[in-house]
Amino acid sequence: MFGDYKLPLKIENELVQIEVLKELDSYSYCRKSEGETVSKLLLADQSKVVINPVEPLFTPKNITSFLLIEFDRTISVKPGMNHKIFITFPVEIGVFVSKKRDYELLDVFSFSKQKFTLYGDPSNGTICKHWKSQIFMSRPEVNPLYEGVIELTIRNNTTTWVSMNRALFKALGMKIYYNENLVAMRALMKLAEEEIAETEFQKSPLEANMRKSLELVTMKKLSVTSPKTVMMEGF
Repeated sequence: MFGDYKLPLKIENELVQIEVLKELDSYSYCRKSEGETVSKLLLADQSKVVINPVEPLFTPKNITSFLLIEFDRTISVKPGMNHKIFITFPVEIGVFVSKKRDYELLDVFSFSKQKFTLYGDPSNGTICKHWKSQIFMSRPEVNPLYEGVIELTIRNNTTTWVSMNRALFKALGMKIYYNENLVAMRALMKLAEEEIAETEFQKSPLEANMRKSLELVTMKKLSVTSPKTVMMEGF
């Protein structure tokens, strides 16, 4: 389903129906999925539609810039250890109308179950999109319409063993790549002290034939100042 499409278009499967139909000198957009219908009128011509995965922070509402991934088991990391694991993240799908290099967001939707949580102190903590993931030692096979894969490199820069069961990521800096079979990112998590860690994304695909997604956070110019995330409330 991901890719570029000429207008008019119709995409239909067991999950979603997307149509962009000609109406005189304009187009009508309609998306139906899971009991939801979204309709828009496009006053444009000679455009195309781009469908690709976007940062998983816009459905059901964009109320946070943070994604908290909780692991299904605790990881204990040896001092000085540098190791890769694989975790999953929820996929959200963006539909854009484009003319040359100018992109406008039409719609964002997801087939994954959405949940929010609080990171830190209950009185002044950070609201985050929440996702629970298994830990994999090799890349898992997942349905790219539901889940993406993060290759997470963990570096323990301390002199002690460190235990962790979650990772916090910021929307700004997410580098999502995709093809027909995979949606993926690479990220780095540096353990600096017993209760402090830093995460950031890396600009490189997991496979050579992957295409980089449009960065919706950058396009919307959200007020997020740094792509790095500092975890100071434990991990």
